[in-house]
Amino acid sequence: MQTVREAALEVMRRYGLTTVFANPGSTEVPFLAGLPDDIRFVLALHEGSVVGAATGYALARDAPALALLHTTAGLGNAVGALSTARVNKAPLVVIVGQQDRRHLVQEPFLAGHLEQLAGDYPVTTETPPRAQDVPGALARAVHAARTMRGPALVIVPMDDWAQPAESLPLPAPDELRLPAGADAAAAGEIAALLGSASAPALVVGAGADHPVTWEALTALAERLDCDVWQESFGARAGFPQDHPCFAGHLPADRPRLRSALAPYDLVLTVGAPVFRQYPYESGALTGPGTRLALVTDDPAEARRAPVEVAVVAPLPAFCEALAAKAGEPAAAAGGAPGTCDGGASAGDGRAGAAPRRRPRRERPVPPTPPAEGEPLHAAHVLAELARLLPPETVLVEETPSSRPDLHALVPARRPLGFLSAAMGALGFALPGAVGVRMGAPERPVVAVAGDGSSLYQIQALWTAAHYRVGVLFVVLANGRYAIMDRLAEKAGRSAPWPAFEEVGIAAAARSLGCPARRVSGYDALRTELEGLLPELADRSGPLVLEVEVAADEHFQP
Repeated sequence: MQTVREAALEVMRRYGLTTVFANPGSTEVPFLAGLPDDIRFVLALHEGSVVGAATGYALARDAPALALLHTTAGLGNAVGALSTARVNKAPLVVIVGQQDRRHLVQEPFLAGHLEQLAGDYPVTTETPPRAQDVPGALARAVHAARTMRGPALVIVPMDDWAQPAESLPLPAPDELRLPAGADAAAAGEIAALLGSASAPALVVGAGADHPVTWEALTALAERLDCDVWQESFGARAGFPQDHPCFAGHLPADRPRLRSALAPYDLVLTVGAPVFRQYPYESGALTGPGTRLALVTDDPAEARRAPVEVAVVAPLPAFCEALAAKAGEPAAAAGGAPGTCDGGASAGDGRAGAAPRRRPRRERPVPPTPPAEGEPLHAAHVLAELARLLPPETVLVEETPSSRPDLHALVPARRPLGFLSAAMGALGFALPGAVGVRMGAPERPVVAVAGDGSSLYQIQALWTAAHYRVGVLFVVLANGRYAIMDRLAEKAGRSAPWPAFEEVGIAAAARSLGCPARRVSGYDALRTELEGLLPELADRSGPLVLEVEVAADEHFQP
């Protein structure tokens, strides 16, 4: 007779969950010991790395990934990473081990109160009432992870795996189809809003990071000859950032946001919140005369948006329909589409409208190389990356004090060209980059992290080395939590935390089996990057470049 474990493995194969990211304990041994050859096991040395790598893998493949955690300690260690997976909308199926079902009532060693431990961050949490219900729970978790876009937990007592399975149909569909079409009436309404505006703009976000959406939004922006802004703190790019229409990243406080959006009488946000803030400032999000609309595939974003109209729809299909609808008046009027080049366009996408001249926006200028004896700054490193990175590179970012320079200097040029932790929690970049490269081995992958940030999941370098994952980790080492120093200075207070200049990331990487080099000076940096980046896609193993940089003195989120 088939066991629950064998039935569960069949479910995993059916839904493509044949890679298991894990840091196991004794409660997981009954499932893991003697795994079949077609199930790939990936060990990470901390649960944050387990979930971070699974998150990167899921996002790269746009499909659910499987993580396995060890009862209370494992799930507890992973909660921060699960929150990142939830806000990054990564579909994860997470199996959490539990003590033997037969004596749980007596609170045995390693038993856990697991259902509420991760709070609201899992999209679903299920403890199957019987061992025979485990395979069905896994299937339902796959569907929940896809439809609700986040981690779905299944808690499995360790003795369940050996129990006899039922030969009954699973209480879950073999295939669950999501709506893919666009609401023509809603697309027409948004197109009419755009058509009535004299100075429209788009704000794009992580939800728009899809090849079809990029193409449709590019066509729409060119037709309207309008500016396109990236949401503040966006975890993914929603538009090609080297395009002439791209205006930059929205500021994250209300006074600067009002100023940035003041030129527009209509702002349509696509795939992003309206609008994400960090420091609280009083007042409205926009000034008088600016109308707001939202198109999103996230009902929660729509419910809390202070907009005139919000549409919840699958974004690729909706944006295609919107681009086609927005083009209809211009075609009827015989006007040519705008080019977003800052010059006068022959038409602006609105029948009978006069040509509009949009001022050309200055592109960021790379910093002058430091003179001999002057220190490197993060912007010097980022400018060299921008010069040399292949366009198809996935850049995974976790360098808070250098993020404005990175956004300014290193544009995302392809879908999934930029990835960061939407939650803002540190510890994602290193394992996330490992998972991305494993999930999309044809894409070059670079992780850019601060030395302080990298310490949160430095263990991920062991996984990269052991499984020969070809990621280049560029660590900007200033020997301190520079962003915290700047925030303390902004508050006019002294910081109680010390620097940690004694920490050597390259040495730590080598201790974990990962090749690493420490780089000092501009010439050495150029030599390293010019040798490494052209061959980035072909890397068969990881490398850490720890680059000595001076702490920047100014920062504004």
